[in-house]
Amino acid sequence: MAEPSPKRLKSGLPLCAIHRHGRALGKLVKQNFPAVVEEGLCGVTGALLEVAYVLQMLGEIFDHSDMALPNVSKFFLDRAKEEREAAEALIQYQHDRGGLYCTRVIQKPPSVLISGVAAALEVALVQWKMMAGHFEELYALSIKNSDPHTASTIKKQFLAPKIQKIKLMGDLITNARRLRNAQDSRGDLENYLIDRLQKELKIGTDSEAHYSLHAPFQKCTRAANELQLLREEYLQPKNGIRPKYQGQCCSLSQPRWKGLRERDQRQEHKWH
Repeated sequence: MAEPSPKRLKSGLPLCAIHRHGRALGKLVKQNFPAVVEEGLCGVTGALLEVAYVLQMLGEIFDHSDMALPNVSKFFLDRAKEEREAAEALIQYQHDRGGLYCTRVIQKPPSVLISGVAAALEVALVQWKMMAGHFEELYALSIKNSDPHTASTIKKQFLAPKIQKIKLMGDLITNARRLRNAQDSRGDLENYLIDRLQKELKIGTDSEAHYSLHAPFQKCTRAANELQLLREEYLQPKNGIRPKYQGQCCSLSQPRWKGLRERDQRQEHKWH
């Protein structure tokens, strides 16, 4: 009798042919890692790489000489880098859980006519909404198959940043449409003003803690370094004048009461 075919996913997650036909080998460290969750992670990783390819295409379009919008180009290129880092973090997570990532052909972006910043922002918004939907389905699938570790990781490290990016895209699209309506639907000045006036295009979202498991330690280390720089700047002589009580209050290597004891000893010696 032939073996029963593996159970298919009843969701809209991207499919993985190797996991679907049961050719993925098990690892020694695999524990409570359902096959359907592993297949979903593998498919979502490939979808993330495709989204990064689309964002890179948008960044290169605005870097052309006929566009010449450097802030917009840098914004999309930075977001493409974030998506690649997210895909690498998912691959590393699968390796840590004993899973297998199956490489696949990354499809090229569709031929879309990008005539301005607003159109590019709408394309990025569609991509991030699609990925947020994939992560929500993957989260529900992990809960259904009793995999709380994957569910917690997806919710904190991957789904929450996508929600913030969707909100950012909505704000930028609203401002672009407002500028278009104020200029009688002429897009040239709209693109220029979006490139120059939008602070989010220059700064972007804070992606340092999104896909890093050591973000709290990095923040503590950065705070300690900043405190050390402030201490060195305070102790540095200004115009040749050092702090008056540098030895007592400004130095952490010498206790404060040491200078007071030496002063009391000098007073006693003076009276004797």
